[in-house]
Amino acid sequence: MSQATQSDLECIQRQLGRTPRDVYAIAYRCPCGNPAVVETPPRLGDGTPFPTFYYATCPRLTAVISTLETTGLMGEMNERLARDAELAGAYHAAHDDYIAARSALGIDVAELKDVSAGGMPERVKCLHSLVAHSLAAGPDVNPLGDEALAKLPNWWDSSPCE
Repeated sequence: MSQATQSDLECIQRQLGRTPRDVYAIAYRCPCGNPAVVETPPRLGDGTPFPTFYYATCPRLTAVISTLETTGLMGEMNERLARDAELAGAYHAAHDDYIAARSALGIDVAELKDVSAGGMPERVKCLHSLVAHSLAAGPDVNPLGDEALAKLPNWWDSSPCE
């Protein structure tokens, strides 16, 4: 994690096509060096609760995740979660890690007390959130985020991501 510089914020604005909201830090940089995942506080500056602590900003990354979401992988993951207690336990631990990392900011948002992202801890509903968590937290924290990440092509290969 690193603090966002003005250059980072300008890059994120180009990536998103809008002014970024309340970027707390850069949680992951693409191999090209640009921000790819940001940390966002659980309450935005306008007072809105915001559960998505790890937010993918790189358009190439989000595009390849969107493509992966069309393959039926989330349904397969949900089926495995329902029958594999070990996987379900590891996924619940990922949920706990997500909440702990967000809580470490010291911003208490009662509305988000047990809310993480991506469907955790009981289902998979957004691979973008799970991959962002895996990229930010590193390997072996979010098993389903890691699995989705391993299925992605090298989105940064052809040129910088913005």
